[in-house]
Amino acid sequence: MALIYRTRKVVKPGDLNSRNTLFGGRLLEWIDEECGVYAACQMETQTLVTKSMSELNFLAPARQGDVIEIGAETVAVGRSTITVRCHVRIKTTQQEIVSIDEIVFVNVDDDGRPVRHGKYKRKSQ
Repeated sequence: MALIYRTRKVVKPGDLNSRNTLFGGRLLEWIDEECGVYAACQMETQTLVTKSMSELNFLAPARQGDVIEIGAETVAVGRSTITVRCHVRIKTTQQEIVSIDEIVFVNVDDDGRPVRHGKYKRKSQ
């Protein structure tokens, strides 16, 4: 599956850090939300939680007024998990802001325990 940029956000004054660039924590919030929605749509469930993120590599800053795009694609699907790759770029210049190779989401039950999701396919025996 190819990376598709589905979400756009405008960097506003409340999103800035003390250097007047996009605050990394705000960007991670947007990434977690977008990739969580993407993963839930792929798995056709609303009971996914974020388990882990691989190393983040911030490549360039975004500034007030920039429109950023968040892209996601499926890397792997397990019995109770889905792993997603994410890239964020500035829309006008296509300059990449950050990349995350793996964000793992887990399907959980009401008690927070991992449970198989409906998209898992058993291998033939």
